[in-house]
Amino acid sequence: MISELQAKCYKTLAQAEHLRLHELNRRVEPSAALMCEPAYFEVRDTKNDFMRENVGAVDRQLALRQWQALISVFERCGYPVHTVDPVAGLEDMVFAANQVLPGIDLAGQPYVVAGQMAFASRQREVPHYLKWFESKGYKILTLPEIEGAIPKFEGQGDAVWHPARELLWVAYGNRTQERACDLLAELLQVPVIKLKLATKTFYHLDTAFCALDQETALIYPTAFETEGLKLIHHFFQRVIELSEPDAFNFAGNAVALRDRKVVLQKGSIDACRQLRKAGFEPIEVDSSEFMKSGGSVFCIKMLVY
Repeated sequence: MISELQAKCYKTLAQAEHLRLHELNRRVEPSAALMCEPAYFEVRDTKNDFMRENVGAVDRQLALRQWQALISVFERCGYPVHTVDPVAGLEDMVFAANQVLPGIDLAGQPYVVAGQMAFASRQREVPHYLKWFESKGYKILTLPEIEGAIPKFEGQGDAVWHPARELLWVAYGNRTQERACDLLAELLQVPVIKLKLATKTFYHLDTAFCALDQETALIYPTAFETEGLKLIHHFFQRVIELSEPDAFNFAGNAVALRDRKVVLQKGSIDACRQLRKAGFEPIEVDSSEFMKSGGSVFCIKMLVY
């Protein structure tokens, strides 16, 4: 069981090497997906490096077909898809992974931690998602203020649960602020491994890190500082490293589902080869319109309970 001493942040291997996965509480995995139709999706400005050359370049009809195809993949894999209504003027609302962090407590009660987005336009998305979760019986949690402000925190874009265990991986340095990591550990009473992102290009944890199962992670090592890489290798027995071409093809923004299925952007040949070698089944999809805005499969959905 997790003790109060364990429920804190760990930034270095020296701090975390005493933690053992098998000693941490087991966690129920989500069984459905939440998505938002790209009815108003466009690249309107430059929030990350991938958007720089794509302002005004989205084909919305093609984006809708790609989004519908992804729904079909999730449903074929046994994950029912729920939807939250899109809102005019919120062009990034389609990226459903960022507004909250979902979880489930030891009593089986689902909850979400509300995000505090870095950009004002994205802050306006959060209440619409919270309304959906509240209607489904989720408990709504909010990070406390520090010196009059809630630290920036971008939901599952920067916070990823370790598969089947109460261990949370949180990245900071671009969007999410480091002090949010400590507050999450205190609020949720879980150990938090915090990773400082080493590049602005890979601006969220989910662009360069995919936890495939309890023992395996898919990462782009260039996105992380040395100490973060040590932590990843400590907790995952097998670390699949992405090549630069596959990382820029958003292979790290994959989604691991049950039965060892991994959904990812098509065309990452080496990543798919490594996944098959490790016993996973890659399912390739086309998310090219969403990549123009700096997101792919993981960004487009939120796995829910």
